[in-house]
Amino acid sequence: MDVVDMIMDDHREVERLFNELKNNPDKRPLLTPVMCALLVAHSRAEESEVYPVAKKEAGETDEVEHSQQEHAEAEKLLAELAQADPTGSRYEQLLDKVIESVTHHVEEEESTVLPGMRSRLDGDRLSQLAKAFASSRAQHLGEMPGQATKGELLQQARNAGISGASSMSREQLTKALQTQSS
Repeated sequence: MDVVDMIMDDHREVERLFNELKNNPDKRPLLTPVMCALLVAHSRAEESEVYPVAKKEAGETDEVEHSQQEHAEAEKLLAELAQADPTGSRYEQLLDKVIESVTHHVEEEESTVLPGMRSRLDGDRLSQLAKAFASSRAQHLGEMPGQATKGELLQQARNAGISGASSMSREQLTKALQTQSS
């Protein structure tokens, strides 16, 4: 299995969780943290292992910068969703926004970045990335939205093409990423 297959498998699992959350409100208290943790781990692994390679080796610079912005937007929504009452109308509104945002991101990633990587990187490189992606995802599993370290925020800023990021504080990086995703 290569990194493209792994990423797409995660996408299908998130879609399955979205369906459960929409159709089984009684499962929301248990599934919301699971879905948030999976999306955060997936995003962190893409940001640290996949996006830098997609930019440098596969020439997907604009697409990666756009994808990074979408990650920042989704994480902001996930943080709000994680704090919302699963039985309230605000939760339902936020869930719809998360689903719309993530679904849009998945469609773009699966139609641009991933095919670009598959066509421009050889099988060995895609396998190496799969191992790195899986390791990073496992390391980040259990993290919740809004818990990114300064190093992770710096990587996100680099992926998004934000200049001067290396001299910014954690708070400045957070603000720059949020501003860019708005």
